[in-house]
Amino acid sequence: MTKQVPRGADRQEAIADAAIHLVATRGLRGLTHRAVDTEAGLPPGSTSYYLRTRNALLTACVHRMLTRDVAGMPPPGADPVELMVAMTAGLAQDRPDDLVARYELSLEASRQPELRAAIVDGGRQLRAMLAQLLAGLGVPDPEAAAWPVAAMLDGLMYDRVAGTGTTLSPEAFEAAVRRSVTALIAGLRDGP
Repeated sequence: MTKQVPRGADRQEAIADAAIHLVATRGLRGLTHRAVDTEAGLPPGSTSYYLRTRNALLTACVHRMLTRDVAGMPPPGADPVELMVAMTAGLAQDRPDDLVARYELSLEASRQPELRAAIVDGGRQLRAMLAQLLAGLGVPDPEAAAWPVAAMLDGLMYDRVAGTGTTLSPEAFEAAVRRSVTALIAGLRDGP
């Protein structure tokens, strides 16, 4: 059976997915338009047709990961602490390439203003969603609290894919995330 070559929006998603995988597995040095074409199984020149510059390719990675993050948000109504635990553990378990690529891209963004803008905008969107969860938990000033909560969750995910957290079983990691989230939320509710 011949593999179907994606077209239009599907092709652009395939390009971004391939680029994310390359950044995660080869680092930014391994990310070229030609390598993305090969990884995505596309004809030569496909990536450069849609994304002319390297910066456009990097920004497409950020947008694709944000789209997946938003799509992966559980429906409202569940326990907010369990949602945060499930999202953090699930992302580390199911999308480690996205996490590694995000950390690589975040470092690169310190030198590339356009990429930084895309990352900051995506972070604002995710923190706004997190603030809604925190408001549901009765955390005072949930918008301000979203930043340290997001930073802690990011740190836990970073450790899971690039630190000593790689040695934990999925169950032990999830339990550690649950303890951390529960303690942080309790501290935010009680205040200083």
